[in-house]
Amino acid sequence: MIKLAIVMAAAALLPQLAAAQDYPVRPVRLILGVPAGGTPDVLARTVIPAMSELLGQSLVVDNRGGAGGRIGAELAAHAAPDGYTFLMTSPGALTIAQHITKGLAYDPLKDLAPISLIASGPFLLIVHPSVPAKSVKEIIALGKAEPGKLNYSSAGSGTPNHMAMELFKMMAGVNYTHVPYKGAPQAVTDLLGGRVNLTMNSIPPVLAHIRAGKLRALGVAGTKRSLQLPEVPTIMEAGVPGYESGSWVGLLAPAKTPAKIIARMSEVAVKAVANPETRRRLEDQGAVPVGDTPQQFAARIRKEYEEARKIVKVADVKIE
Repeated sequence: MIKLAIVMAAAALLPQLAAAQDYPVRPVRLILGVPAGGTPDVLARTVIPAMSELLGQSLVVDNRGGAGGRIGAELAAHAAPDGYTFLMTSPGALTIAQHITKGLAYDPLKDLAPISLIASGPFLLIVHPSVPAKSVKEIIALGKAEPGKLNYSSAGSGTPNHMAMELFKMMAGVNYTHVPYKGAPQAVTDLLGGRVNLTMNSIPPVLAHIRAGKLRALGVAGTKRSLQLPEVPTIMEAGVPGYESGSWVGLLAPAKTPAKIIARMSEVAVKAVANPETRRRLEDQGAVPVGDTPQQFAARIRKEYEEARKIVKVADVKIE
C-alpha cells in the first residue's frame, strides 16, 4: 500500500513538473512602471532581447507609467501569479511609495516577489545651459542667494530623483522649487526646453543631450566618476561631502508566483545581464550591470525602504 501511495503521489506531481519544465509556453507580459523613454524603459529594452532568447518566448512590454511607478506596481501586484506577468521598475514604487501614499493599494514588501536587480547607476545633477552655474558650488550659491527662485523637475512626487534632490537640498542647505511631472521623459523634455532649471536624472536618457551641449552636467551622485562622463566630478568631491544617490531597475513577480518560476526567471535575468553584448550596451548607457539573486535583491529593497522612510520624515515629503 505504501509503495502504491508513493507511485500515485509521484504520478500526481508529473503534470506540475512537466508544466514547470515546459514553462513558458506562451509570450510573457512585462509591465514597466514608467512611460516609454524613462530609464527603466531604456534599460529593460536593453536586456529584453537576451531574456527572450533564453526563455524561448517573447517578453511583451506593457508601459504603465505615472504616479511614480505606483500604477504599474499595483497592476503587477494584483496580477495572477502564474508566471506570465512580471514587473520591471525603479525603486520609487517599492521603497518610497508606502511612506508618502495613504491607502496604497499594494504592499511593496508583501505583494511583490523580488527576482533580480538588473542594473543600477548614479544620478546626475544637470542644468539647462541658460542657468549661470558651471559647478556644484555655483548652483548651491545661486540657490542660497535667491531661495526658491530656481526650480527643478522630477519624475513625480516621491520618485527617486525627487528624493535625491530633496536630500541634496538638505545636505547643501539650499532651496529650489519642486515641479513634479508624470515621468522622467516629460521632466527632461521641459528641462531641455528651459521651462525648468535643473534636475537629478539617471545617465542613460540624458547622456546624448549632455554630449550635444543641450544640457550641462554639474556632478555625479555616486562614489566615483562616470566612465561615460569622466570630466564631471562627483558631487562629493565638488562640494557636498557624503552625498550619494542613484536609481536602479529590477525584476519582480506577483507574490505567490511558484518558486520554480521565480528561480527560472532569476536564472534567465542573471544570464541575460551577463551576456557580453547586453553588458556592453548597459555600460555604454551609463548603467552598472548587476544580475543578483532574489535574496540579495530583497535585502536591498528592505534596506532602501528604511532609508527612504527617514528621508521622507526629515524632508516632510508629500504627494503634490
